[in-house]
Amino acid sequence: QVQLVESGGGLVQAGGSLRLSCAASGRTASTLSMAWFRQAPGKERVSVAAIRLRGGGTYYADPVKGRFTISRDNAKNTVYLQMNGLKPEETAVYYCAAQWGSAAEYNYWGQGTQVTVSS
Repeated sequence: QVQLVESGGGLVQAGGSLRLSCAASGRTASTLSMAWFRQAPGKERVSVAAIRLRGGGTYYADPVKGRFTISRDNAKNTVYLQMNGLKPEETAVYYCAAQWGSAAEYNYWGQGTQVTVSS
């Protein structure tokens, strides 16, 4: 099992930047990939970015391509999401998730961190 703790959320003006962190603990060696999702009020949770922990392959949702960067520090068991050029519509709770063990989907989730972008 793995535990995930997000940090770095907050209030930022439109066009600003934030960096989210997701620290993993527990049996992290069995983690295949990690991802960031977000859920805006009244909307479904959607994928933002993902990264494979071995090889480092990345995925970005179309709305964030060119502005967000996902990265990892395997020694610290931490994944980051650098968010630049933030827009008010990106106000949401951002969740970190891990694909652990033989799971086909993300099966461990953090508690979420609030990101609020003011216009």
